[in-house]
Amino acid sequence: MKEGPDIARIAALIGDPARANILTALMSGKALTASELAAEAGVGLPTASSHLRKLEDSGLIRLRKSGRHRYFTLSGEEVAQVLEALMGLAAGRGHLRSRTGPKDDALRRARVCYNHLAGEMGVQIYEVMRARGQIAGPADDLLLTASGRDFVAGLGIDLDSLPRSRAPLCRECLDWSARQSHLAGRLGRALLAQFIATGWARRDATGRAVRFTPAGEAAFARAFARPPAETAAAAAG
Repeated sequence: MKEGPDIARIAALIGDPARANILTALMSGKALTASELAAEAGVGLPTASSHLRKLEDSGLIRLRKSGRHRYFTLSGEEVAQVLEALMGLAAGRGHLRSRTGPKDDALRRARVCYNHLAGEMGVQIYEVMRARGQIAGPADDLLLTASGRDFVAGLGIDLDSLPRSRAPLCRECLDWSARQSHLAGRLGRALLAQFIATGWARRDATGRAVRFTPAGEAAFARAFARPPAETAAAAAG
């Protein structure tokens, strides 16, 4: 008998198409009901309930109760990281869904990756802060520099007030649509929350898209303007 983590069991749970749809829907970071997840999975409620029990028993999702209502969420950021990595792998190998249309464009532009901003705008945040030297270090050990602390403070983020958790302050996350990194961690979560709180953006009511207002687009462009190539190269070096 082989020893070590049983990745085959987790892979089998995620690999079922209905369960994969359920997990993808929960990447929005929202708590959803069994009925809502059944619709996302394209199955009946009894079948969805069976899938949800398996996912809950495996520790991939958790049940949250509010009065008589029952909601499901991903069990934590670690699960979201695995799912986003699998999305990147699938996209990189050409395994894409056949759905097309404006909504796909919106998701590529800006979307929620569990609790932080992904898509082209999320990638831009990471690239610009890297180029300016506001975040530094290897991908698996990112640090927010002194200039980075000043920058996010200027955006209205009080780092000392961020919720304490095991999640790092800054973390790289592979973006499945752009195939480049975007910024996750507690700072990534705080930036998305601040964009919404200041009215720069709002979350799509039914999906993962994040839609910036014209004023929010302009403010974002000013805050995260890409530096000239020679400046970026100097900062990276």
